[in-house]
Amino acid sequence: MSDRADTPVGTTRGEAAAVPEGDGHPVTLQDVRDAARRIAGAVHRTPVLRSRTLDALVGAEVFLKCENFQRIGAFKIRGAYNAVSRLSPEQRARGVAAFSSGNHAQALALAARELGSSAVIVMPEDAPSSKRDATVGYGAEIVTYDRYTGDREAIGARLAAERGLTLIPPYEHPDIIAGQGTAALELIEETGPLDALLTPIGGGGLMAGSATVATALVPGIRMIGVEPETGDDHHRSLAAGHRVAVPVPRTIADGQAIETPGELTFSINRRLLDSVALVSDDEIRAAMRFAFERLKIVTEPSGATGLAALLAGKVSSLPRRVGVVISGGNIGLPRFLEVMGGA
Repeated sequence: MSDRADTPVGTTRGEAAAVPEGDGHPVTLQDVRDAARRIAGAVHRTPVLRSRTLDALVGAEVFLKCENFQRIGAFKIRGAYNAVSRLSPEQRARGVAAFSSGNHAQALALAARELGSSAVIVMPEDAPSSKRDATVGYGAEIVTYDRYTGDREAIGARLAAERGLTLIPPYEHPDIIAGQGTAALELIEETGPLDALLTPIGGGGLMAGSATVATALVPGIRMIGVEPETGDDHHRSLAAGHRVAVPVPRTIADGQAIETPGELTFSINRRLLDSVALVSDDEIRAAMRFAFERLKIVTEPSGATGLAALLAGKVSSLPRRVGVVISGGNIGLPRFLEVMGGA
């Protein structure tokens, strides 16, 4: 397994064998367009930034879709608002539940509040304090667990069943995936066709939505996922042809500390991804520093992994026009200083 350049997926996009579960089309371009209409006015149309310095460093035209400027500080509000908006009045009245390390927690809490519902969120005990505080600030109740010994999905399912809540997971949901895909839809609408799109992969919802949009609008585009080296579950799963679990990742990219890809997201990503690049924590720090010093933007570690892959030369045969999703900027000053202390 190479950690220098992006590693191609084992099966060529479009081959029948690359659709392992279901009919392979759980989310469509039309679903994403419908989501875009549904969330219009409730989420920001985030800016696309350019940098001549960045272009010169990597040898390509780079378009940064800055979801760090999104409401709640990350792309997650797109999927959360889309999912909650589709619930019946009775479901909204009973409330929603979720499990999340932070960004989906905030997004669902805000979406529930704005759509007349309530939220209970299962969060790891070591989730960044800025994310916990923001989730509570949006009106949610938090139930904590130990991410290294507890099963967040089981806890969330039990809470939902006991309280009659609708469980909305962070990525294993068609409405979540469709909502996340609106970021790529906006990017391509603004930039025109791209040769490649780099997107961080945690549970896989952002990539699944982005790949659904990008491959439909721009046939031949290279879809490149980016993971931390210690959390390479998608990388291993795509190479193996089936979902593979890894030990709970220990990485500064807490939003990508996932043990195994989602079943639904993997069924999409296995079919549409071209390759996966792996980045180290030090490479992530370097990208965060570059974003802060040269682009004048703040990113959280997970949000910077796509940029890290470019700056570290982890994408082989880089094409001319490259889109990168900066997925979030949810990091408080103490945590930012702590992380950057190792830069």
